Amino acid sequence: MSLISNVFIIFVLAAVLCYYLAPMKIRWVILLIFSYIYYLAGGVRYLFFIIYSTIVVFLFGLAIDRLQKKNASAKVLKRVITVGVILSFLLLGIVKYLGFFTNMLNNTFGTNIPGFAILFPLGISFYTFQSVGYLLDVYWKKAEAEKNIFRFALFISFFPQLMQGPIGNYNRLAPQLITPHALSKENIIRGLSRIIWGYAKKMIIADWAGIFADAIWDDPDRYNGIVLFGLVFYGIQLYADFSGGIDVVIGIGNLFGIQMDENFNMPYLATSMADFWKRWHITLGEWMMNYVFYPITLSGWMTKFSGWSRKTFGKKTGRVVPIALADFIVFFLVGIWHGASWKYVMYGLINGGIIGFSELMGNNYRKWKKALNISGKEKWYHIFQIIRTYIIVNLRWFYDRSETVTEGNYLVKQAFTHFNFSQIFDIAAGRGGTEYVPVALLIIIVGCIVMVTVGVLKERGINLQDKLASMPLPAATAVYIVLFLIIGMLGSTAIPKGFIYAQF
Repeated sequence: MSLISNVFIIFVLAAVLCYYLAPMKIRWVILLIFSYIYYLAGGVRYLFFIIYSTIVVFLFGLAIDRLQKKNASAKVLKRVITVGVILSFLLLGIVKYLGFFTNMLNNTFGTNIPGFAILFPLGISFYTFQSVGYLLDVYWKKAEAEKNIFRFALFISFFPQLMQGPIGNYNRLAPQLITPHALSKENIIRGLSRIIWGYAKKMIIADWAGIFADAIWDDPDRYNGIVLFGLVFYGIQLYADFSGGIDVVIGIGNLFGIQMDENFNMPYLATSMADFWKRWHITLGEWMMNYVFYPITLSGWMTKFSGWSRKTFGKKTGRVVPIALADFIVFFLVGIWHGASWKYVMYGLINGGIIGFSELMGNNYRKWKKALNISGKEKWYHIFQIIRTYIIVNLRWFYDRSETVTEGNYLVKQAFTHFNFSQIFDIAAGRGGTEYVPVALLIIIVGCIVMVTVGVLKERGINLQDKLASMPLPAATAVYIVLFLIIGMLGSTAIPKGFIYAQF
């Protein structure tokens, strides 16, 4: 059930109606029922996977809680949490990576291990990470173990976020799901405005940019003169598509009085790659930071490595090397989280390599800035940092968008050896054909300007969503009607596409 389908819109309206008509005490039950209906709509065959994750994590959460109350030894607790985490990741590993490792073994050793046709369940990457985060929080005593399996099932399966996040934190999300929320005009208006804004980003900006990106990537030999522009189009498409989907998801949560975590904060205005990852897919970055980076840096083997590093490289460099290594490991995992493919491994290694290199070069950067009399507060330097980061970010998309590493390498070569902007006018802009290209380009440019303006205003404390929520209902309704008309008039004339991150 796609987030942009009419069926989904009707489904959401039915869920909201039933939620507010139900008695306060069972409103969370209504959310659970609709969440499982949504999941079942994708296929009954997927039900086993989410039930497995729910039961396994719930039982291990209870087991850890009971062992802690009995003052069990750290060794016993460590064994239990290790088994729990392994079992939690087991199905994700099988369905997402078994085929990749089978092919790798066959290619490396010349074996002929048969492949397996394995289902890829809806949202398994998202709800697996969310459930493991809960389990580790219970182990670290950051969260109380849930005693009601149905309430825990709602935390895992809450339908708006199931397909593409955001990855919820138990302490922030679970209490909101269980608490009965009263009908609020402000929540409804805030939710609808966020949903419409998300649809506008997806159906106007992302889908138009996708037409050009797809054409160039699908036939790079024909459009070899505009590969760099294809890279820019894909960057626009990916951001507007993913952030637009998250806007829809958060907006639906608002309709129920639930505030989910933000997942984007104007990433293309980042001043460094580290800053970019604090703004892009924020909940995945926080998950990796809390459950991978910190545990690695505090582990026994890392402590030993840090000591060796300081003796080998000196205090300043030796202090940074372990951090760079931890960053490299984190982004390697971020890469393979996106998919079982060498292109995603390359994508993760590039990100980890850039951030790790930046960590190692930190002292040198500070010396160079001091020598050049740059304080770092100059406006021109801030703009330079944004442009530099934007270029680096876009260059990484070669391996994210390409099907293979070989294709990514080929496109890198094409991008820097051929330039012919006129080829862009040979791309059919939806049903409007090639004659519609100038209009499509204008829509993308104006859409990006609006998108950036809204983001900048939000960063400066001016939230247009809140302002709309404070308007009288007739005025807000008029704004909605206008926005719907704009989406209908300016939306892509090509066949609508699903959200890119729904595949993960």
